Amino acid sequence: MNRLIAMQAETVIVADDHPLFRAAIKEALESEHGEIDFLEANSFETLQALVEVTPEVDLVLLDLHMPGVSGFTGLIFLCKRYPSIPVVMISANEDPMVIRRALDHGASGFIPKSSSIETITEAINAILMGEIWSPKSVQSDLPGGNVSEMELAERLTQLTPQQFKVLMMMSQGLLNKQIAYDLSVSEATIKAHVTAIMNKLGVSNRTQAVLAAQHLAVTNPDASL
Repeated sequence: MNRLIAMQAETVIVADDHPLFRAAIKEALESEHGEIDFLEANSFETLQALVEVTPEVDLVLLDLHMPGVSGFTGLIFLCKRYPSIPVVMISANEDPMVIRRALDHGASGFIPKSSSIETITEAINAILMGEIWSPKSVQSDLPGGNVSEMELAERLTQLTPQQFKVLMMMSQGLLNKQIAYDLSVSEATIKAHVTAIMNKLGVSNRTQAVLAAQHLAVTNPDASL
C-alpha cells in the first residue's frame, strides 16, 4: 500500500510548546492528507504519556527546544525506546552542525521552522516514504558527527524512562526532595535513581551527570520562536 494513501488514517503527534506552530503543522498535514488523528503535546512529559498510550503513532514531530528535556536528549530517548516511530526534529535553529547532530542521533528528518507550508508538506511526505529529509541548502555540506557525543548518547539510552525523567529534572536544578515530591515517590527512591544514572553515564557525582546531559543541549537562537 502507498504510504501516503495510508497516511489519511494514521496518527501524528506534534510536540511543540507553541500552539500557533502546532496549528500550522496541522494545517499542512490536513491540506495534503485530509482527516488524520492529530495529537498535540506542549511538554516532553505529555509527549511520553501520549506515545505510551498510543501504540499506533506513525510520526512524531519534536521541537528541539521542548520543555522538559535538554537538547537532543528527548530525541535520543524516543529513538531508542520506540525505534519503529519516525521522529522528526523541528527548530528555528538552522545551523548545519545542529542538523547533522540531530540526524546522527536518529532523527528521520530536520525541518526548520522558517519553512513554508509547502516545504513542510514535502518533508513529511518524503519521511513517510522512508527518506531522511533535511533542507536542500545544507545537504551537500553537513559536517561529520562527534564521536564522544555519540558515546554519551549511547550511555543515555541505557536509562529507564523514570531515570531519564529524574535526570531531566536534575538538569533543571531540582533537588532530590523536590523531584520525589513531583513524582510522588520517596526521596530514597530518587537517591537510588540518581546512583543508577551516574553508573550508567559513567560519572562519579550528580554534577557530572547534569553536565553530561547539558553536553547534548543546543542553544536556542531565538527563544521567542
